[in-house]
Amino acid sequence: MSFSLPDFRRKWSCRGYMSAGAAMVTAALGLSLVLAERAEARKYAAPLDIFGLGTARPRAKVHSVRIPLPKPRPEEAPQATDEAAPEAEGKPSPDKPSATKPAEAAPPSEKQLSACRLALTEQIAIAPSIPDIRGPGACGGEDLVRLEAIVLPDKRKVAVKPAAILRCTMASAIADWVRKDMVPLAASLGSTISDLDNFDSFECRGRNRIAGAMLSEHGKANALDVRAIKLANGQSIGLTDRSMPRDVRERVLHSVCARFSTVLGPGSDWYHEDHIHLDLAQRRNDYRICQWNVWDPLPQVAPLLPAGRPEEAPPREVAARPEAKDEAKDGADDEAVQKSPAPADKSAANGTKAEPHKPATKKRR
Repeated sequence: MSFSLPDFRRKWSCRGYMSAGAAMVTAALGLSLVLAERAEARKYAAPLDIFGLGTARPRAKVHSVRIPLPKPRPEEAPQATDEAAPEAEGKPSPDKPSATKPAEAAPPSEKQLSACRLALTEQIAIAPSIPDIRGPGACGGEDLVRLEAIVLPDKRKVAVKPAAILRCTMASAIADWVRKDMVPLAASLGSTISDLDNFDSFECRGRNRIAGAMLSEHGKANALDVRAIKLANGQSIGLTDRSMPRDVRERVLHSVCARFSTVLGPGSDWYHEDHIHLDLAQRRNDYRICQWNVWDPLPQVAPLLPAGRPEEAPPREVAARPEAKDEAKDGADDEAVQKSPAPADKSAANGTKAEPHKPATKKRR
């Protein structure tokens, strides 16, 4: 039997097309049946599909949960306004306004006063409190006062010129020093204190005004520079004035070194040659610094100008003439002759005969 491709095409051409179409129809029907079965199978879980990958499980029915509400407030319970009213000490709370006082009229809470502030009364010093200072770095301080005057035991006031901004402890130490040490010193000089010369008090700066130096006690309002103490009779006690008696300056030295932790004056460095630095710096083991050389008074030097013309001298016009100069010289010679012993007396003393005296003749030049 012979077989060829042209014979095959001529014999089975239509029948091949029909078989291909029937195959496609059969595949489509089978696919639709499979999809229908899968859709129906999604309603139920497969027995061996433990991971739930094959079919989707139906969602469980959502049940509403009833949330319990709080019980209503009993009628016998106190009202909210009664609970908010403070009962401590019978005073209204500063945080919550009372029913009778509006909120904007509530007074601000006052800062509690320190023990130093309570002790520094107007019977000791006129030093009103000022707000705390918060400067750059560590400058400033708390419990500050403006020391305007010191009240002496006899009610007189020593003005601090200009007024000094200090910590309360430093202001109290200055007041005690003036009242207990400087008042007896002024009394020994026959007067009373009127002013205290304030050279420097609070200033935000480094030590000796050097850029980058450690913060000075002046920057902490814990130091005062004093140049002089003025008396009521017009006299001034310059603490570094060498014309003042040495014992007076030494008394001031001993008094300040006993009261302040730092005392710097002449001899410490050239920054303190014209004033005295006082502060209350706290150091380890209560270490103190007292550097103040009380120099001796300046020596008395001869005046640079010539002595004044005596009153008995002749006028300058008369003294300038030549005749007046010769007369003045001859007068000096006569005085010398009168003061010298006579020749007769000398010869008598020697036992010889005296010769007659000849008058002295004047010579002109």
